Amino acid sequence: MSLKTKIGFGIFAWLLLITGLHAWLNVNWGAVLNDYQPAEKRKITVGYLPATCQLTCPVTDYISRYSLSGEMFLPRLFQGFPEIKEALISNRIQAAFIVAPLALALKSQRVNIKIVYLGHRYGSAVVVRKDGPVKTVADLRGRTIAIPSRFSDERLLVLRAMKVWGVKPSEVKLVEMAPPDVSSALAAHAIDGFVMGEPFPSQAELGGFGRVLFQARDYWPDYMSCILVVRQDLIDKRPEVVQTLVDGIARSGLWLDTSKPHREDAADFVGRFYYNQKPALLRWALTKPIDRVTYSPLAPRKADFDMVRDLMIETGVLNKKLEFSEYTDTRFSEQASTQTPWRYEPGTATAR
Repeated sequence: MSLKTKIGFGIFAWLLLITGLHAWLNVNWGAVLNDYQPAEKRKITVGYLPATCQLTCPVTDYISRYSLSGEMFLPRLFQGFPEIKEALISNRIQAAFIVAPLALALKSQRVNIKIVYLGHRYGSAVVVRKDGPVKTVADLRGRTIAIPSRFSDERLLVLRAMKVWGVKPSEVKLVEMAPPDVSSALAAHAIDGFVMGEPFPSQAELGGFGRVLFQARDYWPDYMSCILVVRQDLIDKRPEVVQTLVDGIARSGLWLDTSKPHREDAADFVGRFYYNQKPALLRWALTKPIDRVTYSPLAPRKADFDMVRDLMIETGVLNKKLEFSEYTDTRFSEQASTQTPWRYEPGTATAR
């Protein structure tokens, strides 16, 4: 064999090895093969954003892999609510964490989904530039504030606070922006502030350029942001799968609320493996203080959603009075109320 042939063979072998390693390390073969399974045996795909109100999605995925039953579903990361909405409508995902007003808006548009659980409570805040002129809500007049969606609890939250301070909606410019983009926009002075769920307020705080003007709970007791929705056809055909999903999410919420070490561990594996965020950022958002966000109990409550619906109608983003039973299915959360936290500790190889 000539030297030229040996070199060519070596290069080919090296490329083959690199390709094989890439496929082994970076391709989710479970997701690839899932499409070839019979419909009744496929794992469902759950959409989520890199925010703490959706943390129970990656936590459930990570911990369940160590359980006897294995991976419960296929998580899929998105960067904004518009993309999640389109994927949900087209059945590219069967469940998703979205903001509550968006779920009501979709239902009013005859998108056949149901709310089955919440993401968490609290955890949203209005953030302004640390060195900026905004000191009170009244100072928001004439300013540009980023919101995740016109169909979001965050938009309703800032409008609720403005009403208390006598600030008219026409006096503040609200612009929609993907949550991962708001901190850099604030640092660059492209916006005067934003209202988002964690960890983005924490990101601005840690960066030294942002300051929390107020927390959600200051103007909205028992504030909720993201909720878990499921397509109605999945509920009709595979209710047991929906129940397993809600049970897993509920158990993750209880696990996160059990101890500070659990939250610190979640910050580590979710930041590295799911959100592509520094674990220190999530650790700050989850522990400073420990009740900055809470993950139990999270069963949908009629009073909460009646308030959201009425605020949507008042602020012009909903034109019909939907009833609670039209867009929620509480049987799954009612059964999930009997669940206990995951029995899983950092560094162990099993979960139950």
